[in-house]
Amino acid sequence: MRCLPGYGYGLTFLFLSTVRNEQKELNISPVHDVNIPKATATFGMGCFWGAESLYGATRGVLRTTVGYAGGSSDLPTYRKMGDHTEVLEIDYDPTVVSFKELLELFWNNHEYGLTTPIKRQYASMILYHDEEQKQVALASKLEEQERRAPEVITTEIASKENFFPAEAYHQKYRLQGHKDLASSLNLTPKLLQTSYVATKLNGYLAGVGGIEQFRAESETMGLTPTQRQYCNYHVEQNEGQGLYC
Repeated sequence: MRCLPGYGYGLTFLFLSTVRNEQKELNISPVHDVNIPKATATFGMGCFWGAESLYGATRGVLRTTVGYAGGSSDLPTYRKMGDHTEVLEIDYDPTVVSFKELLELFWNNHEYGLTTPIKRQYASMILYHDEEQKQVALASKLEEQERRAPEVITTEIASKENFFPAEAYHQKYRLQGHKDLASSLNLTPKLLQTSYVATKLNGYLAGVGGIEQFRAESETMGLTPTQRQYCNYHVEQNEGQGLYC
């Protein structure tokens, strides 16, 4: 494995100090907020870590947050989820990616549970936000059922009534594995739920999207040259790897 210049096989204090100097000298800050009109989708696809990476690196996706929804209990946690399901909430720019296109990713990227019954925590679920989403989801499920017959799709389609963000250690799980990079982005527990740059990097660093797409989108993230070099290396190393939890 090739070393990054000056960093050995892991990030060091040198990385953080270099990034801080670049941020100051080049007047560069991580882009956490983007002022773009958005729509929201909510999906359950099994374990939510892989789904968050998948959608994070999808063009037009602005924010992802993992959490719990679809149940009746109040204030669920990972240890006490009750009848809720692990879900991903996605804010997206509908002028770039449509709800139907998001559904295409949904049908084709379940880790498990799409056509086999599974416990409620990992159920396949589409929680619609309005009548239009409901009709698109129902039509999409019919099309997918025809395609997959004789298998039977288990996906539940219901109105989104609640959403409880998961604990901070679940948010942007793949990005948090790159501890010094995450530190250099000034991420708070709240920003782990809402940050644009964290959303995008959590996908690209897991191998989604590919190096060319990353290079095109990286201009929007507020990365310094050193951060970008680090990300380029890991995006190239992980490109094409399967998502997993």
